[in-house]
Amino acid sequence: MLKKKILFIGGSVNQTSMLHKISTYMPDCDCWFSPYYGDGYINFLAQHKMLDFSILGGEFKRLTLEYLNDNNLQIDYRGLINDYDLVFTGSDLIIPKNIKKKKIILIQEGMTDPENFLTFLVKYFNFPRWLASTSTTGMSNQYDLFCVASHGYKELFIKKSANPEKIIVTGIPNFDNAKEYLKNDFPYKNYVLVATSDSRETFKYENRKKFIKHCVKVAAGKQLIFKLHPNEKTDRAIREINKYAPGSVVFNNGNTNHMIANCDVLITKYSSVVYIGMALGKEIHSAFNFEVLKKLTPLQNNGTSAERIARVAAHLLEVPNATTEKLQEISGIKEALNT
Repeated sequence: MLKKKILFIGGSVNQTSMLHKISTYMPDCDCWFSPYYGDGYINFLAQHKMLDFSILGGEFKRLTLEYLNDNNLQIDYRGLINDYDLVFTGSDLIIPKNIKKKKIILIQEGMTDPENFLTFLVKYFNFPRWLASTSTTGMSNQYDLFCVASHGYKELFIKKSANPEKIIVTGIPNFDNAKEYLKNDFPYKNYVLVATSDSRETFKYENRKKFIKHCVKVAAGKQLIFKLHPNEKTDRAIREINKYAPGSVVFNNGNTNHMIANCDVLITKYSSVVYIGMALGKEIHSAFNFEVLKKLTPLQNNGTSAERIARVAAHLLEVPNATTEKLQEISGIKEALNT
């Protein structure tokens, strides 16, 4: 019998590694991988390096291809080699034309951006979803199944107009076993960690001077360590930190999760890494309300999310019309009483 062919469309290394983990639990399928891509003018802009600040190009695409090659994964950029039975994607901001008639499973990547005026334009005036970034995650409804991190996130996506009949709670890889990061060889301990964002690189406003000064105030004399976002302009970020927080240690690479595991306090604005800190019981300083973060924090299921998602996908391949209730049952995670 011919193996089912599956395409995994990544984006950031986080998205790509999540999808890779899922694929390892589908050994009976022929798995292929692609960096994120779009059609028409979006593809034109990406090809001419005008979208290098996004997961459609630049450092994101380079690191994704590096990850795929380092792990000896089969690459089919833009999904042109095979006729696929199922497609996994880490984002529905763009749904390429060549997968619209396929079975699609959307995997939540992590934290979504707060809603803003652009989200309103997308929701009520049919503006392109990508204009409002990840605040519109799940709103396309152009997928068969949406696997989300927690019951809190299911509620959130339903409020954003995602179809509740397509959403199941599975937990998500990379955020479902925070305790594993406690075993690490990162040399620093008992410090205040600042995980910065790439807001400015993605054309959002951020007063970095004010933010750094706030971090200094929170640290109150404790060692400050800054972990820069991989998409940031490193030279500028280091220059600003040295000016407004002298004596701080700065890393532009390294394992962020290990850094969080060893810190006492985590400061970040709109980053998914806040959930690792939440799961490990760290003191958190974020732009989001603590109680909201607590409700949204991904399920800690000892790292079984990838296996659960793969199990659900295998059933969907066998029973294309499977109900959400049945797929939720197969995931092994009970539905919350209040959803």
